[in-house]
Amino acid sequence: MSWNVVRLAAVQTSPWRNGGGVTQELVAWPACERWVWRMSVAQIDAEGPFSRFDGVERWFAVLSGAGVRLDVDGAAHTLTVADAPFLFDGGSETHCTLQESSTQDFNLMVRRGAGRSHMQRIQGQFGVALNAPKMIAVYTLQTGATVQFDSEVTELAPDTLAWRNVPPYAPVQVVSANALWIEVDL
Repeated sequence: MSWNVVRLAAVQTSPWRNGGGVTQELVAWPACERWVWRMSVAQIDAEGPFSRFDGVERWFAVLSGAGVRLDVDGAAHTLTVADAPFLFDGGSETHCTLQESSTQDFNLMVRRGAGRSHMQRIQGQFGVALNAPKMIAVYTLQTGATVQFDSEVTELAPDTLAWRNVPPYAPVQVVSANALWIEVDL
């Protein structure tokens, strides 16, 4: 299996029902209506509640803008482009307050029981040999990235998601000034 590559510019924008922003769904696996995991980029233009996703583990990372404050079940979390991705229960009561103006954010949602998930920022070189079969993904920001899986090297343009399933002990290296690394157990 090779990389599945999705450019943000090629993805349709869907407005939120509450009018507070838009979402671009990059991938929903295995199918849009019955996904186990889903990745998207959202533009938050107005403060307000987040939609609830009961039974879903949710990762959130600010990509651009001054950031947000998320009140999750009454606990405040301020998040900016400099902060690590934030993990929370998708079924929690969550309210978003913009720090200044609109933000662009990356979302990973994984149904509970589907396996462990992880997201982190990459700034520079990153390498890993995975200990179990996983779905791995890289989302590039302004600078793009170089990804090496075994001997296969792939160049990714800015604002691009690349994902694939890999076997255990697969060596992966990523070089990027600004990207997100994502793992979901298979």
